[in-house]
Amino acid sequence: MAPDASAALEVRQKVQNFLNAACTGNLDLLKKIAAQLDDGKGLAKTVADIKDANKRGAIHFAAREGKTEVCRFLLEELKLDVDTGDEDGETPLLHAARQGHTLTAKYLLERGANPSIPSDLGATALHHSAGIGNIELLKHMLAMGVEVDSQSDAGTPLVWAAGHGQHDAVKVLLEHNANPNAETEDNVTPLLSAVAAGSLACLDLLIQAGAKVNITAGGTTPLHIAADHGNPELINSLLKAGADPNVTDEGGEKPIQEAMGTRDTTLPTRDLPEVAPEAKQKAAEAKSRGDEAFKRKDSQTAVDAYTQAIDFNPTDARLFSNRSLCWILLGQPEQAFSDAKACRALRPDWPKACYREANAFYEGVQLNPESKELVTAFREAVEAGRKFHGENKEKS
Repeated sequence: MAPDASAALEVRQKVQNFLNAACTGNLDLLKKIAAQLDDGKGLAKTVADIKDANKRGAIHFAAREGKTEVCRFLLEELKLDVDTGDEDGETPLLHAARQGHTLTAKYLLERGANPSIPSDLGATALHHSAGIGNIELLKHMLAMGVEVDSQSDAGTPLVWAAGHGQHDAVKVLLEHNANPNAETEDNVTPLLSAVAAGSLACLDLLIQAGAKVNITAGGTTPLHIAADHGNPELINSLLKAGADPNVTDEGGEKPIQEAMGTRDTTLPTRDLPEVAPEAKQKAAEAKSRGDEAFKRKDSQTAVDAYTQAIDFNPTDARLFSNRSLCWILLGQPEQAFSDAKACRALRPDWPKACYREANAFYEGVQLNPESKELVTAFREAVEAGRKFHGENKEKS
């Protein structure tokens, strides 16, 4: 290897080690590598310029992993910009809030982080706190005067909370006068999101706050969605609140037809390969590594481990289910939906497979409501679900 190429490789490795030190909270190592990388610009400028391919620097990684002491060094000693954005417009506060690192997020706010700065998708720290149900941070930011109805591409914080079944967050937002009828550009409301998430608690709170039940988004109503889920509690709650049982969706069907399932389609089948005992053992070991990474909230490492496990044993539905959840946490809904479909193809009668598919679809439409692939795939899944439920009724 040429000297120049070798030197460049060494620098890249140091940069990677530097960012890893920010992730793990190894402040001594971070300072040491930063000093080595300083080419005369000064430590603060050197550190500010060190970023990955997505323009995330040490401050983003430290915030994402909840490493408050690293953040303290970067902000107080090096005087870095607390609101610096990465390639997606996400600030350190957004990273901390999305991962639920309350203490780190509060520290960033104390250092002047602006909680109203949105990502390129319009999401703020309030949206993320609502979506994961971080009540402490949610209340803290609302007390600071953050706009309760700030819009993102996927709606207001109330839409996020309702769509993730976070009834405590829904309650807090409504107590701070969040609009229960706020709509996205595609007419999705908090109530529609609550029904899609199957959350009766959120639905009841929204109805009590005056949320409209006879709304339409994407050609369907909340009652159609509840009927399609086959959830009698959601259906009864909507009917008591005045939902119209005779309204038709874009396909001309009433909610009762959705509940009964009137179309004749079948789930896809697949030929499964034989898996040797040795391969199953290796898959189990890789799955164990994935499970441990997931517990550490290291979704990317978990994805890699589950992928290895799937390579050894592509017949285990649990592997696709687990990887689907990790894709959702990484903000990759289409990959999540693909894995959820694979999971359900392997085990069509497994409740978790159906849940993963619905959850992946919801996240996907939240991030990309215009995705024809996701909408088409969802409709296919609904048709398959109708057939499955119809067969089960005949057996019972």
